[in-house]
Amino acid sequence: MSASGPHTRFAPDRGLTGRMVTTMFLIGLLYVGFTGVLIVLLRGAWPLIVLIAGGLFIVQFWFSDKITERAMGAHEVTPEQYPQLHGTIDRLCALADMPKPRVAVANNDMPNAFATGRKPEKSVICVTTGLMRRLDPEELEGVLAHELSHVAHRDVAVMTIAGFLGVLAGAITRIALYSGMMGGNNRSNNNNDSNAAIAMIIIPLVSMVVYAISFLLTRLLSRYRELAADRAAAQLTGRPSALASALTKVTGQIAAIPTKDLRQAQPYNAFYFAPALSAREAASQLLSTHPSLEQRLEQLGKISAELGR
Repeated sequence: MSASGPHTRFAPDRGLTGRMVTTMFLIGLLYVGFTGVLIVLLRGAWPLIVLIAGGLFIVQFWFSDKITERAMGAHEVTPEQYPQLHGTIDRLCALADMPKPRVAVANNDMPNAFATGRKPEKSVICVTTGLMRRLDPEELEGVLAHELSHVAHRDVAVMTIAGFLGVLAGAITRIALYSGMMGGNNRSNNNNDSNAAIAMIIIPLVSMVVYAISFLLTRLLSRYRELAADRAAAQLTGRPSALASALTKVTGQIAAIPTKDLRQAQPYNAFYFAPALSAREAASQLLSTHPSLEQRLEQLGKISAELGR
């Protein structure tokens, strides 16, 4: 898997590629083991478990862009409707030598942006009306370059899969428990009761461990991918200060958004340019999907110094 895709001028990022491959290998290994435990404990339920798990995975992977767009209230827009937004993305795609994604807007006052899609040709870049209202053209260009970097490095697909596997653990567990308790008519009632009791204890425990490890792995990868996207955007545009300004504005403005609106957006934090967190939450979020504002600004400051030499 190439770090920057087959046709793009975004700088290759071997560190990001290595982390994505390692994370997906470990999570895949984890879920193979998890499914194996379920099959051993609930021998009669394994066909249903495999069928449901496979079906949910295929739906999530192939339709992740549509699912995410709908969940976030985004709608595709034309160049006639948003000429400046399309124009900026056209310039950045030409500069990066990559296919143009679909462009969407979410009518939301929270200043943010996200990218989704299983591959560059099927991707979508979305910005909120709140973001466009608050940023000047150079700052918006920096944010869009950041999101295009996610698309070019294909880390959107990796995070979609990795994040989904945590949800899948819970779904499979519920299916397995239900199937195990309802099945097994060919065995004695005592055996059924005993097996059901064991399954009800072991499966939730295993599921919790699987979810916890998945959570930690995806959070570590997510924070690195955000720093990688900041770095790639700054190098592509040659204006790290504009991206730093956008980050400072967006983070400060998000903290002022009503708590109710932030909570609605938080399930999708891994996709956003900046996490939907209050100032207090951002300061204490040790397992955040994003690195701290200070880390991001420090990195951009170093890049600015390097470009100025």
